[in-house]
Order: sequence, then structure tokens, then C-alpha cells
Amino acid sequence: MSSEEQQLLLKVKGARIVRKRQSGSTFELLVPAFYLKRGEMACVVGESGCGKSTLLDFLALVLRPQEIESFFIFPNNSQQINIGELWNKDNDKEISQVRRRYLGYVLQTGGLLPFLTLRENFYLPIRLNKLKGLSKRIEFFSKILGIYRFLDEKPQSLSGGQRQRAAILRALIHKPLVVFADEPTAAVDRKRALDIINQFKKMAREEMASVVMVTHDRHLVKDVADRWFGFKLDYPSKTLICSTCYEISS
Repeated sequence: MSSEEQQLLLKVKGARIVRKRQSGSTFELLVPAFYLKRGEMACVVGESGCGKSTLLDFLALVLRPQEIESFFIFPNNSQQINIGELWNKDNDKEISQVRRRYLGYVLQTGGLLPFLTLRENFYLPIRLNKLKGLSKRIEFFSKILGIYRFLDEKPQSLSGGQRQRAAILRALIHKPLVVFADEPTAAVDRKRALDIINQFKKMAREEMASVVMVTHDRHLVKDVADRWFGFKLDYPSKTLICSTCYEISS
């Protein structure tokens, strides 16, 4: 295996995802190829309705494709998980285990459970993955993100920016391989957005986790993105929208 191949964390080829929309039209997303390296930040940009969130849900194993040529996750240099094969075998239990253990997700709204304190929210993925010895990790990163004094507060007592930082910590707390973030700074002003993105990138790099971030503002992440992905839209008929994901030259 070459040194470049050893850096691969996720590799997708030949995916087709179909979604029915409320309007009655059909949306089809094609992903000819998509790969991530360790410690890399990939940013996904495009107009509304082009398939950004669909791509994220697919890569995060939330959405199953109608067709897939290959999809591999590489936890380390000697192990590979064949996601495509698990889908073909309808092995939803193992897919769920892979998603829970190796992936993190930051939603636009933060996605924190409102009836739990921040500390309890952070412990949830730790307990689900039966991990131990991470209590100091919660305290350490919450201090870096400026939310330490809110650990025993519920999410609604925090500002929008504080909740987003808490959501980032929850997505990273169980040491995932890849963190997916869907417009994680949409609810805050530009100054706070830049602060959140820089902290996100720093923490992910230190953890050697890859990041896939959806954003509508390319200028906001131009200094932190390693690679870019966009979409080509086509309208073959009045009831069909086709979108193809492709890598944008830097």
C-alpha cells in the first residue's frame, strides 16, 4: 500500500441516491467519486436544492443509496470496512454500529437533546460506544471552546454560538474518524462563525479526524478548506432533477 493510500479514511465510487420531494418531483444525486484523507477538511458548496444535505446524509450512513459501486471506511492502515457490502446484505445493525462509533454529525440546529445538560449530551455518545476514561476530555475541550461553565446547564440557556460549539464538541467527543457538519455556523454572526470554524479545524486536526462541512459561504472557509466539492444540476424533465457531485479545482 502506497503512503497516499495509507492516508485514506473514506473512499466512495459510483453512488446514486434518489429522493422523492413533497412537490412530487424526483431528485437524483450522482456521486462518481469522493474520498477523504486523515486530518483533511473538505467543504461542500452549492445553491439551495443541489443536494448538499443529501450528500452529507449519504456519507454519514444516514441515507442508503439506490446504487453503489464501492464505499470503504479505513479505521487504520490494516483495517477496512466495506460499507457497500453491508448495504447489499441489508446489515443495518452493523451499519448503525459503524455510524455510531466512527462518525460524528453537527446539524444546523446543533441537535443537542434539550432535556439533557451539556455534560449529559457529551456523555451520550461515550456511553453508546461503551468508551471509558473520557471525562477529562469533556472538561479539557469544553474549556477550549469556552463552554466549561455551562456543562451542567441545558442547551436552551446558551446562546446560538455556544450551542454550536457544544454541538461540535459532542460530535468530536467519542474520537470519530469523520465529522460531518451541515451549515454549523448558520445561526451566528460572521465573527463568531470564523471563530467556530477555526476551532473546529484545530480540534479536528489535533484528533486526526477528517471534516466534511456544508456551507453556503465559500469565503468564510476559504482559508481552512483543503478540498472543495460542488454540484452540476440538470433538469431532464419537469418531474426529475439530476445533480452530480464533483471536486472543484482549488
